[in-house]
Amino acid sequence: MRLAILTDIHANREALEAVLADAAGMRIDRFAILGDIVGYGPDPDWCIDKVADLQARGAITVRGNHDRAIGVPDGALNAQARRVIDWTVDRLSAVHKAFLSELPLTVTEEDMLFVHASANDPQDWIYVTNENHAMPSFRVSKARLIFCGHVHKPALYSCDLSGRVMGHQFGYGTGVPLIRSRRWLGVIGSVGQPRDGSGLASWSVMDTDRNELTFRRVGYDSATTARKVRSAGLPEALAARLVKGF
Repeated sequence: MRLAILTDIHANREALEAVLADAAGMRIDRFAILGDIVGYGPDPDWCIDKVADLQARGAITVRGNHDRAIGVPDGALNAQARRVIDWTVDRLSAVHKAFLSELPLTVTEEDMLFVHASANDPQDWIYVTNENHAMPSFRVSKARLIFCGHVHKPALYSCDLSGRVMGHQFGYGTGVPLIRSRRWLGVIGSVGQPRDGSGLASWSVMDTDRNELTFRRVGYDSATTARKVRSAGLPEALAARLVKGF
């Protein structure tokens, strides 16, 4: 099976369209969406509709912290993110809100675990940014493969039989063999708001037959998305970030 893994779409229609077009040429059998469908971007309703359509066709879908924040004024987001969420709430239908509220925090299928943030206390939205932050996910889950987002920067970690966690370098467009003597955690970069210095949308392909994970980047019309952000009266910093990639 070839599984397309997407996360942190953040209401960016142009980026999602580009990723789906890229995936269309990759013989994808199924999709997994790791949360944060909304937040930051100008097209939340369109993106929810697209993800809901993918889910209806079998996609794995979990909830992110921005998805949870819809209609929940709990102070868990910073002021800028909260401002966009409040703007987003007024643009979503009851059906959209129900879709987000009903998404699970985690999904486990076969030897794979899907979650938005750390698998350790997923409701606390812990960022997996280094080996120490990756270790708790391996400790709480027996899954051989763990996939998460939240960080907006792609990364790859493994855990050996002794429990030692290490990070791995990788290139884009080339499959990384996930050797079975180790367990693996892939942090999938953001579709709609990358923060690793590249404005290119990020996503990954997991080939379970070949046991390879491939990180991919694809260009999209970020200028159009940035223009929409400004037209909506959302923070200028969010428009600039789309182009800069950080």
